[in-house]
Amino acid sequence: MLGLGKAHMFKIGFRTIKTAVGVSVSVLLGELIGLQNFASAGILTLLCIQKSRKKSIQAAVSRFFACVGGLFVSTGIFELIGYEAYAFLVVLLLFIPLLVRLRIQEGIASSVVIMMHVYMHAKVEASFFLNEFLIISIGLGVALLVNWYMPSIDRVLIKHQEETERLISAILFEIANYLKNGYTLWDGKELLQLEDTLNKARSVAALDAENHRIADKRNDYGLIFENKRRQYHLLERMLPMVARITAQMEQSTRIGDFVVELGEQLRHPDKAGELHDKLQTIRDYHKQLPLPESREEFENRASLFTMANELERFIDTL
Repeated sequence: MLGLGKAHMFKIGFRTIKTAVGVSVSVLLGELIGLQNFASAGILTLLCIQKSRKKSIQAAVSRFFACVGGLFVSTGIFELIGYEAYAFLVVLLLFIPLLVRLRIQEGIASSVVIMMHVYMHAKVEASFFLNEFLIISIGLGVALLVNWYMPSIDRVLIKHQEETERLISAILFEIANYLKNGYTLWDGKELLQLEDTLNKARSVAALDAENHRIADKRNDYGLIFENKRRQYHLLERMLPMVARITAQMEQSTRIGDFVVELGEQLRHPDKAGELHDKLQTIRDYHKQLPLPESREEFENRASLFTMANELERFIDTL
């Protein structure tokens, strides 16, 4: 049992597999071509593997220019000062601020690898420059190819979407329960869970957007979860209004029934027009009622009126 537990804890992620494959392919290609320092191609691949296509492309571009720049800058400085260890002080003091200024500072580590080759070779030769260019091209090119395939995260996004809809429905049910019965034992935990789920969903949706062109996407999850966040904020605003209703009235029961139906139609945006009509019918009915006879009734009806406005905004987010 203990052995199984340890085996279960040892998990290899997909990004780790891609990194291992990419590094191996880069080193193999460099060796087959007969490059000097061919193992460095694997180092460049290792540094370029990112969690999304967009970040991988950005990393490859910045590292390419940093490596090529480092190749020529270090060669020039070493030729002027000499191929001595202390010359690295001048090289790095000049080159790192330059990369920062150009906003490609993530290529510092990669460029230092190439600078080491320049230092060890200690002379200017066309064949050496070609060798280094091929190392850079193989290392970054393999990283781009390996990183181009990204596993689908639709299942994760759909799971987050279903969870947010479940939590929103649960909150709407508790609101309706209070409006219809005048009390609820709800502790509000779903509201906290909803915020946490939305934060996770936003991160995953952003990653999904970086891995796909807009034309490739069947669903704009960024927009979906942005609407869910709007619903969350509307629910936050509704709760104080509901809490201010201190007496059970026929009007609150009508709105409570409507809130129940709204919670059941969260997955049916095509029902938005029908829900608008039903809410307007409730509004028209309330306008025909006699004026409030007491301050308490006036305040309760005012809270219900304000809540109806928020419900209308909520329907617009479906």
